[in-house]
Amino acid sequence: MIVSDENYPEILDQICKFLGDIEVELSIVDSDKMREINKSERNIDKSTDVLSFPFEPVPHTPLGCIVINCDLCEQKATELSHTKDEEMALLFTHGLLHILGFDHENDNGQMRKKEEEVIAKFKLPKSLIVRTCDA
Repeated sequence: MIVSDENYPEILDQICKFLGDIEVELSIVDSDKMREINKSERNIDKSTDVLSFPFEPVPHTPLGCIVINCDLCEQKATELSHTKDEEMALLFTHGLLHILGFDHENDNGQMRKKEEEVIAKFKLPKSLIVRTCDA
């Protein structure tokens, strides 16, 4: 389940349930706000498409926060000819897997495999990792 102030596609809740009935916080921001967050939290002065922040484990609280850049989400969906909801689901999945401890930069393909499971289950387009590896 998602804790959020924004409207978001229903598929995001379904992805949470599929990966273990997980509760996370979701923030949807524009490119300027994402740049601010990226600068303050990671000391990287540029916008990005998705960030995730795991929380310390505390009973009955979300596992972490996923921040999605709505501007880049819409831009990438248009560029790749799929829907904004599909792109948001891909970004959300990517962020959620990081919160769950996956790290595509340091693993042996485990995160890519898990993303591919979600993509197959929900009939989504190629994932961020697949797009990056194919480029």
